[in-house]
Amino acid sequence: MYDFGKDKLKEECGIIAMSVPNDKNLAKTAYFGLNALQHRGQMSSGIAVLNDGNISCYKDFGLVTEVFNDNILSLLKGNLCLGHVSQDQNATVFSNNAQPFVVNYSKGSLAIAFNGGIRNRNAIKTYLEKNGSVFSSTSDSEIIAHSIIQANNENIVDSIRYLLKTFVGGYALAVLTQDSIIAARDQYGIRPLCIGKVEGGYVIASESCAIDLVGGDFIRDVMPGEIVILKDGDIKSYETQSRIKKASCVFEYIYFARPDSTIDDVNVYEARAKSGKILAKEHPADADIVIGVPDSGTPSGIGYAEGSKIPYCGALIKNKYTGRTFVEPSKDKREMSLKIKLNPIKRLIDGKRVVLVDDSIVRGTTMKSLISNFRNAGAKEVHLRITCPPVYNSCDFGVIAPSGSALIANVMPIEKMAESLGADSLGFLSLEGLIESLKGRDGFCTGCLNGKYPVFETTNVLLSKFSGGKYE
Repeated sequence: MYDFGKDKLKEECGIIAMSVPNDKNLAKTAYFGLNALQHRGQMSSGIAVLNDGNISCYKDFGLVTEVFNDNILSLLKGNLCLGHVSQDQNATVFSNNAQPFVVNYSKGSLAIAFNGGIRNRNAIKTYLEKNGSVFSSTSDSEIIAHSIIQANNENIVDSIRYLLKTFVGGYALAVLTQDSIIAARDQYGIRPLCIGKVEGGYVIASESCAIDLVGGDFIRDVMPGEIVILKDGDIKSYETQSRIKKASCVFEYIYFARPDSTIDDVNVYEARAKSGKILAKEHPADADIVIGVPDSGTPSGIGYAEGSKIPYCGALIKNKYTGRTFVEPSKDKREMSLKIKLNPIKRLIDGKRVVLVDDSIVRGTTMKSLISNFRNAGAKEVHLRITCPPVYNSCDFGVIAPSGSALIANVMPIEKMAESLGADSLGFLSLEGLIESLKGRDGFCTGCLNGKYPVFETTNVLLSKFSGGKYE
């Protein structure tokens, strides 16, 4: 089946970490938390636990429900737990790329879970190799592990504090040590991470929806550049000197995050619904019904309907049980594969003028096939509305994204794009409208949309010794 995920920007990872001193069955709880984060990665899943000073880990390729069962979870005993899901395509080639990444060294063992991207990773890796490190994977988690080991600090917190100053990029990480969980968020807060309270302890997760699912209460987001320690059922926080300027990834709200999550005080569902309302004002259309492309386009479609006073119609059905075997299809097979995943209800569409609302257009191949399917279902007109500006740039901060001519916005103007996709009209939400939907405040990374990356604006502040004074 054709991988229609290739036509979207894709988040790479999700993290959950828990500390509950009186619960040795945390792996079973973390399992449910990872299920809530499954949208952030489907290639591999893993859980590590600490039991009587020893770290045990089980990880494999596949979804959480495919990797774990009751027997495996019952063997993972421990009151400190670290879980991870990954979208890293290399995880299916290099088994060590699956996380958590476990390393043994002279002072004991560490398990590391990472979400994001490090721009100067090559310079750091070269430095570490010159000083004796040997790598067994292409994972950023292993670079973090060797950096902690080579730092040789008595306190791992000091090593992570230094790491936050020298690792240039957008990321969140959690480290399972032999007595605690240590978690941190990059100095820009590009990648999300939040804290929750559970009975008898605490939980840290990439999204608040995971905290909800394990029965916890959301406390707050981890601040940019903050280090949080979970130990003995307590929580401590360390502010670092590395916080520069908050710049949360704007695509978390557009597409990546679950709609029931709240990130940096912005609820994802509310943001998407509001973006649809604003889009209706910016790009109105004469139509009979509004249809949102599930899942992320649904709240935006509802918002567009409210803003335009055009009835919303759930006439596009998503099959959540399609397989994950990918072959390069012909045009006919691609359209059939899309109908298996997203099928329009002909009875509700036939003869109608349709406003089709989606979160983004990356390559355009999926949308072209989808509009073709709407035409075949009898749609009289298809007016395409997108709840973010055109995507012009790739991303180095933990997002799987095409670049250059693979992005349709770099190949043709919007007018030609509408013609190419088969739409009667096409409208993108403005960047100003997008920011308005996010409570109208500053503090977002919009590099994929306008080329303004927060890291580039502060490179002189973050010259790493690993690159010999040269930013890479």
